[in-house]
Amino acid sequence: MSRKPNKLRIIPLGGLGEVGKNITVIEFKDDIIIIDCGLTFPEDEMLGIDVVIPDITYLFKNREKIRGIVLTHGHEDHIGALPYILKKLNLPIYGTKLTLGLVETKLKEHRIDNVTMNIAKPKDIIKLGCFEVELIKTSHSIPDSVGLAIHTPVGVIVHTGDFKIDFTPINDDVIDLHRFAEIGSKGVLALLADSTNVERPGYTMSEKTVGDTFNNIFSKAAERIIVATFASNIHRIQQIINSAELFNRKIVVSGRSMVNTINVAYELGYLKIKEGTLIDINDMGKYSNNEIVLVTTGSQGEPMSALARMASSEHRKIELLPEDTVIISASPIPGNEKTISRVINKLLEKGSKVIYESLADVHVSGHACQEELKLIHTLLKPKFFIPVHGEYRHLKRHAELAESLGMPRENIFVVDNGTVVEFTKDTGIIGQSVPAGNILVDGLGIGDVGNIVLRDRKHLSEDGLIVVVVTISKQDGSVIAGPDIISRGFVYVRESEDLMEEARGIVKNVLIECEKKNITDWATLKSSIREVLRSHLYEKIKRNPMILPIIMEV
Repeated sequence: MSRKPNKLRIIPLGGLGEVGKNITVIEFKDDIIIIDCGLTFPEDEMLGIDVVIPDITYLFKNREKIRGIVLTHGHEDHIGALPYILKKLNLPIYGTKLTLGLVETKLKEHRIDNVTMNIAKPKDIIKLGCFEVELIKTSHSIPDSVGLAIHTPVGVIVHTGDFKIDFTPINDDVIDLHRFAEIGSKGVLALLADSTNVERPGYTMSEKTVGDTFNNIFSKAAERIIVATFASNIHRIQQIINSAELFNRKIVVSGRSMVNTINVAYELGYLKIKEGTLIDINDMGKYSNNEIVLVTTGSQGEPMSALARMASSEHRKIELLPEDTVIISASPIPGNEKTISRVINKLLEKGSKVIYESLADVHVSGHACQEELKLIHTLLKPKFFIPVHGEYRHLKRHAELAESLGMPRENIFVVDNGTVVEFTKDTGIIGQSVPAGNILVDGLGIGDVGNIVLRDRKHLSEDGLIVVVVTISKQDGSVIAGPDIISRGFVYVRESEDLMEEARGIVKNVLIECEKKNITDWATLKSSIREVLRSHLYEKIKRNPMILPIIMEV
């Protein structure tokens, strides 16, 4: 790809027009740095897929230029793809203590132990090739979140990461607006800012309001309390712990990701828990129900999560009781609304009292609303702007907000993943695109499930499968055995014997016709069986199953 060597290139490979999978590439001449490396969770039509990670074809081709990965915070949508990417690219990682603690746990699970991890703190400057990356303290729903000021030969790029402006945060680490203002006074070439909450007017409520709500609920709950939240929301977990300790309750943790995160955060000093507050799940029976608070995963209704298994009476150690109070302390990620509703309904059917966002202030966002975004724009006064982190409607609305603050429309770039935006000190233009998209992870397979496999899975899930087995003679091509027909997910065979017998007769006639015409080519035989049987079944019952002919020669 031809380009002028003195241009700075910003390439979002994920996180635009979608939820999660955040990854941004910044390139100048022979130096590349990567900001974040997240995953997202599969959509409903991605049958059997575990997670979705960004396509790093461009990075792999340019791996000699990459100087490192800088992380803004420890949420899955910003660090989750690292174990998969680091199997292909051995790169140094830079981030704050908690962020790298969470990364280390993930790498251990994937048995990756050759990664260089460099702990940095706010105000530190990391030198990576021609770039100097400064970490700036921000507020979010996880401690140790930072924004980045990237000093480049062309100008300063500011990447906010996920943030909000909370003047009463849980850990007393207030966003460093003073440093943002200082950088803005010296001139910012381009701003990349979080767009997740841009549709909401006003300000995001402080995390401390949730603590007040918890105290109120805990004071009234007569029996066991179960709280479901994001495993990575350390501030929320701290508030649950504070309320439990205030009302002399013990904390039990359920869900693998929740256990891992709490262990890491506690060991690194980001969670404060009094001795004796945390008890093992196996010791619950030693206490009465009014002394227990259960902290669990499943706030998004994930089918295999601890809360969903409790709701379905499938949890090995916890049986829900009618007297339980269940708090779902999260808001639905777009697309998860039905799943969460299903879990809430199951919980209510069991007689439990369920409290969720629309009933009480049990959740506040970790993302900035309109007035906070306006403040960041005004402090930084960037020449150019690229909205990031959000669906297309969020990016478009954020662009409109920037324009309302006086930024020329031609200086705002609402782009797709893979689009290259090129900057000089005075200009910004959209260049050519690079490969970008989704890599689907299914079990240990990375990228081996594509659109064709997903289409087949969808076909199987909707219409079922018919297998036709025929044994033919190697000498003259005559039918020795069969055709036998096996049905899975199509019809219940015992109640459809006539249909199966008709299908067998249809296939037998096809084979006789082929034998008369001296057709012995397997591909032709299979195609003939498939076409005739498909037409017959559709004519009979208006269904279109996947038909799989198997021919054996003896």
